[in-house]
Amino acid sequence: MRAFYIDGPGQTRFGTANVPVPGVGDILLRVERIGLCGSDLNTYRGRNPLVSYPRIPGHEIAATIVETGADVPEKFFVGQAVTLNPYKNCGNCPACVSGRINACRNNQTMGVQREGALTDMISVPWQRIVTSSVSDLNHLALIEPMAVGFHAVSRAEVAKGEVVAVFGCGAIGLGVIAGCVRRGAEVIAIDIDDDKLGVAKKVGATHVVNSRNTDVIPTLNSLTENRGVPVAIEAVGLAETFTACVDVVAPVGRVVYIGYANTPVTYETKLILTKELDVLGSRGALQQDFEDVVSFVESGAYPCDETITQVFPFSKANQALEMWDAMPSKITKLIVRLSEEDAYAG
Repeated sequence: MRAFYIDGPGQTRFGTANVPVPGVGDILLRVERIGLCGSDLNTYRGRNPLVSYPRIPGHEIAATIVETGADVPEKFFVGQAVTLNPYKNCGNCPACVSGRINACRNNQTMGVQREGALTDMISVPWQRIVTSSVSDLNHLALIEPMAVGFHAVSRAEVAKGEVVAVFGCGAIGLGVIAGCVRRGAEVIAIDIDDDKLGVAKKVGATHVVNSRNTDVIPTLNSLTENRGVPVAIEAVGLAETFTACVDVVAPVGRVVYIGYANTPVTYETKLILTKELDVLGSRGALQQDFEDVVSFVESGAYPCDETITQVFPFSKANQALEMWDAMPSKITKLIVRLSEEDAYAG
């Protein structure tokens, strides 16, 4: 079967892989769509410390069931369109034992520590499958990054009526905004691109701030009557946004980091103590986060099409990565279609 590989920094190729054979508790899937993730871009750029080469990327998945194993529940059936939780946990480490399997010490995410789904077929345990009535396959491919955002919102324990500053309006940041809106919170979205901020408003952000031409801290102080925001969530992965979260959050507020910076971060640590902040990390998502996102998307509350920058056919997957590498601030979500049809602009 076809497969797309990243062989090293800036090096890609189209190759082949063996068709997987499902076990008794597995489901064989035909991959229909793959959303490209920031981790895929970093793998292409040679900046992903968790990956080894060569690697088939892809863990934002829309697929169709082809075959089910003998021990698979009847609710899964051939022809059903599904997405899935792409993380694999060990079950034995402290995180797994505590029930927070997304933070497994030995986690293996598809397309990162193990082969991904940018290929024709994959086989996965049925427990990882997420069903949905969403019929648009492009929309199904958005579920995983949105779930990452929803998980961060859960980590922050965002409550109705709170004001949340969200740094970054890429696919995950938009998931954060949607998760906050779902809980009845007010969102101030911060990014350097006006088009992305426009999408953030469609998702439900109350205010938007372009940090390229606006001083963020005075602006947020103005919007909050100098109280600061109770919650700040970082979905960029830059040293300056890491420190900005601590600067803008109110005393006894919560800071949640989704992205991670590739350079050292220098803090004014006094603020963490004097404000008595809760500083939290957020990794991946739990199955419940996937189910919450599916429910939200099924309701029609999320502007899926507006968040998709472009769809590429499989034969141009390399061009998708090249495009994203060349103009990262302009890309919200690129999707690869695993049928050789013309690409279209989203």
